Amino acid sequence: MNSVLTGLLLASLLVSPIVSIDQAVRSRVQASRTEAMEGPMQTITHGSRKLLIAAAVVGLLAGPVGRAVVLEAVVALIPVNLAVEGLKWTVGRTRPDGDAKRKNSSFPSSHAANAWAAAAVLSRRWRRAWPIFAALAALVSFSRMFLDRHWLSDVSAGALLGVGLALLAVQFLRRAKPAKASTPVT
Repeated sequence: MNSVLTGLLLASLLVSPIVSIDQAVRSRVQASRTEAMEGPMQTITHGSRKLLIAAAVVGLLAGPVGRAVVLEAVVALIPVNLAVEGLKWTVGRTRPDGDAKRKNSSFPSSHAANAWAAAAVLSRRWRRAWPIFAALAALVSFSRMFLDRHWLSDVSAGALLGVGLALLAVQFLRRAKPAKASTPVT
């Protein structure tokens, strides 16, 4: 029983500063919220998935390199979304705006996880463009905080989860691909 209480106390000591930071960041972001930014932030947050789908269609039509990137993205997004949905259900964190539905809980942010996973996959293929991909993923993440749907720790965890699982999945995919048979020289 003492070990359980010790574990709970340690968890409380670790979580407390995160909650304080989350609340301070939320206060700051919400205090700077303007009517002029509502539309753009809604477009960013809701358009991110549409942009991902449009990019996949373009990739599929772009030849072998495009199709390879789409395959890597799909393979990367599967474990990312499984992990995100499992954590959402397990953690059940109330969103900053008060929405407490367990099936759509706040932690972690699926928008951030997907945006950062896509950025990681695209950055592996087009390394020089990584600042653009990272900026877009950061913008999607910020839009979720601006719209009061996520805490800073939600989008941070989503970003880490997205990048980490995407890179692992792509690495697994690349190792699992059979080596091309060499053509005998005649």
